[in-house]
Amino acid sequence: MTSKDFQKTILEAVEEGLAFLGESPKQAILFHLENTFKLRINDIPQNLEEFKRTLEKIFGPGASYLEKLILERLCCKLNIKLEMEDLDLPKSVESLRKQLLSPGDA
Repeated sequence: MTSKDFQKTILEAVEEGLAFLGESPKQAILFHLENTFKLRINDIPQNLEEFKRTLEKIFGPGASYLEKLILERLCCKLNIKLEMEDLDLPKSVESLRKQLLSPGDA
């Protein structure tokens, strides 16, 4: 898997995770991310820390639920079982990145 493919898969998982809330709420969240927080959907895979902070600002403690949904979708797409003890989205994605990409692709 290339780095570009991995980022595309992260983006798909983010969209699918947010879609669990419904299509209209997903679109509202994406609109809010871009217009209020200046975080475009296509920039999320490279800015997971910022995305996590933004979700926390919007949803407070409920952000961890969305992180879990996104990680579950990502692991499903990658056909990988991830230990869900630590629900930190950026750290978990980085761990997956190290497992899947060769050092030259990261």
